[in-house]
Amino acid sequence: MNIFSLSILFGLLILLILMSGFFSGSETALMSLNRYRLRHLANGGHKGAIRTAKLLQRPDRLISLILLGNNFVNILASAIATVIALRLFGEPGIALATGLLTIVILVFAEVTPKTLATQKTEQIAFFASAIYLPLLKVAWPVVRVVNWTAGRLLALLNVSTDNNSHEELTSAELATVVNESAGLIPKRHRDMLINILDLEEISVDDIMVPRNDIDAIDLEDSWDEILAQISSSEHGRMIVYRENIDNVIGFIYLRKMLDTMRSGDFNRNTLEERIRDAYFIPEGTSLTVQLLNFQREQRRIGLVVDEYGDILGLLTLEDILEEIVGEFNYDPQQAPQEIQPQPDGSFLVDGGAQIRNLNRSLNWELSADGPKTLNGIILEHLENFPSAGAVFSLNEHQIEVIELDDNRVSTVRISPLQTSDQTSIETGKSGATGEHGSQSPADKRLEQAGADNDETRIQESPDHRLAQLSGRNNQDQETSSETRQTQAQEGEYTNDETGPREHRRLGNHR
Repeated sequence: MNIFSLSILFGLLILLILMSGFFSGSETALMSLNRYRLRHLANGGHKGAIRTAKLLQRPDRLISLILLGNNFVNILASAIATVIALRLFGEPGIALATGLLTIVILVFAEVTPKTLATQKTEQIAFFASAIYLPLLKVAWPVVRVVNWTAGRLLALLNVSTDNNSHEELTSAELATVVNESAGLIPKRHRDMLINILDLEEISVDDIMVPRNDIDAIDLEDSWDEILAQISSSEHGRMIVYRENIDNVIGFIYLRKMLDTMRSGDFNRNTLEERIRDAYFIPEGTSLTVQLLNFQREQRRIGLVVDEYGDILGLLTLEDILEEIVGEFNYDPQQAPQEIQPQPDGSFLVDGGAQIRNLNRSLNWELSADGPKTLNGIILEHLENFPSAGAVFSLNEHQIEVIELDDNRVSTVRISPLQTSDQTSIETGKSGATGEHGSQSPADKRLEQAGADNDETRIQESPDHRLAQLSGRNNQDQETSSETRQTQAQEGEYTNDETGPREHRRLGNHR
């Protein structure tokens, strides 16, 4: 290089450092691209995105090309810097040139261009693709040799170099992407997308109306009773059975029978002629599959059955849609809520309330793998049937059994624990003992369970959620709650009103 002047050598050195920075920055930009946005732009006809997508189809070739160019210019820059140092300072200048060149390359050819590439990813990547595509064709023989050699070395390490794996997001990863899109997608839309992704993890057992809450017509009843039930029903469809709910005949559309009822020609034979075949759903079916089944079968209602054919509950298309968009609005005067805030800060909760609704409303984390309702959780927790008035702790909340209906807990009062002393089970309250003051086996079990849980911390988030629910209720609901509370204390509380869904009845099934 003695034939070149120092000015030419300095110019070449600066040019090589800039080229090194280009290789480093473009590598970072190309590997940091959002692949899904890149595909979107390429499908839209963006030329830069199309070139870049073509390069990234074989990232191993692209990386080999970039590293070849980057290492070549760095080594050449080192050689030129050494020649310059020898001319200016002699042999001692070699060490000085090495140190200075290291700092210059680190700052101007590595850190700065790579930082810039993370800020201007698409602009740099699309510009670089216009250079790398023709350069890859020119350097293809060298790139191929390098890739073949690297592939053989990786094969010795038992590492596969197949490029058949595609970037696929799991449902959980896609949910994370949706959650991180705050500001781009409205929160309500994000919640709906997340709920759609969760449908695969939820089965029909989790949201079905339990067997005992199904409002249905028994053909063995008198005609007057059937007419009264149809006339007072707010449902659009009703299940029809004979003698036992397991002996289902089908269901009827009540709205399509209005004209017949008004004409006066409505009788038992007419009713039976209007019955449509029942549609059955195997237990454990995911909501995603069932939604598609409803669409394929052109159905809107079905009965969930177990492996023995016994009916477990009822499911409608509306139930699945509510899992996506949330509960539909109903008239609060006609549709009593499962969770009713009380003036003292406690809550009256229906024993048939689903665990998923409790977790969502009260910010609890009860497992839905076992029992699906609050009544089932209570019975599993106590391992016995409690008596009316029994008090115990569950999920760091005080639970008081208000009313029993045969062998199930129909109404409970939930109150946040105030002190650690209240975590123990109270059996001395009204109704917790027998008439003669002796404790029942269930109460003894409660007392023993409370002795093992003396130290309990108050969970702030559920209490905060309770306060939020309480603040959203109007004056009419509070008045209704006070009336229910008084009735419960007098032992006269019942819960036989029609539920919010068209197929639910919160009361005894005959």
